[in-house]
Amino acid sequence: MASSEIMMIVNPNAGNGSTGSKWPWVKEIAKSRLGSFRYVMTEGPGHAERLAEHAVKKGAGIIVCVGGDGTLNEIINGLMAVYRQAPNVVLGVIPDGTGCDFVRTVSIPRNIEKAIDVVSRRRTKAVDIGRIFFKDNRGRDCFRYFHNITSFGLGGEVDERVNRTTKAFGPFLSFIWATLISIFLYGKKKVRLTIDGETEKIFSIWNVAVANGQYHGGGMRVAPDASVEDGLFDITVIGDFSRPEVFYNLPKLYNGKINTLKKVVSFTGKHVTAVSDQRVLLDVDGEQPGMLPAVLDVIPGALTVISDFQP
Repeated sequence: MASSEIMMIVNPNAGNGSTGSKWPWVKEIAKSRLGSFRYVMTEGPGHAERLAEHAVKKGAGIIVCVGGDGTLNEIINGLMAVYRQAPNVVLGVIPDGTGCDFVRTVSIPRNIEKAIDVVSRRRTKAVDIGRIFFKDNRGRDCFRYFHNITSFGLGGEVDERVNRTTKAFGPFLSFIWATLISIFLYGKKKVRLTIDGETEKIFSIWNVAVANGQYHGGGMRVAPDASVEDGLFDITVIGDFSRPEVFYNLPKLYNGKINTLKKVVSFTGKHVTAVSDQRVLLDVDGEQPGMLPAVLDVIPGALTVISDFQP
């Protein structure tokens, strides 16, 4: 570990603004259990990325995200931008946001006090990171890193709806409401997938999840066998269901039984190419940054995370 200095990056707007209102309480608990640390508040989209990069350059050895998966994604992109300068920086997470799905996979409690205790113990594990090259919503070429799941199809439509409406009812109800509305309004897409250079396959899909973690969308266990330590994506293709079939099987998205469905196909791989002649929106760690075409690859063991795993 390059340094024991802790920098907390706090998104006061996470959780529909609840993180900002809780912060004085969180700060006092953190002081009592972690000792001294510095913190900084984000001021808008993209700011957490710049703050993380700056903190590493100034010598922080432990960066702690206080927010949801969107904030965490920004921080990870900031860390990866300076990875070669500070490869030993460690990431902690105090989850508090609309979507906090990644922590379910890496044994970080969603309870704030328990998550602070995890940071205090400083047990670490190396985890994989995904990288995606895609078109943004203006058609420009972009790339981002992602820690949890990139999906395309219905997931991108849901993100767009969640992010432009209130999240006052919490992550589960926010995502389930957006999912139900999007199912009514959304049509299946034709997508061409190539995995690890194998022959291109054409699917009629509701959604495709390219997963590092197991959960997304406020608790949907869309990739129940995914591991953040195996150097592989788990790719789940939710195929040619009728709309009534989608509604009937929706509970299996939450209970981890999605792979028992005949019209769900699963693969593993390190490199994924996805193309469509239609407009297919992306969901990258709960945000909606653009659309297909996209190329995704996995970077094994790229990030060191403080978690409650049992060594």
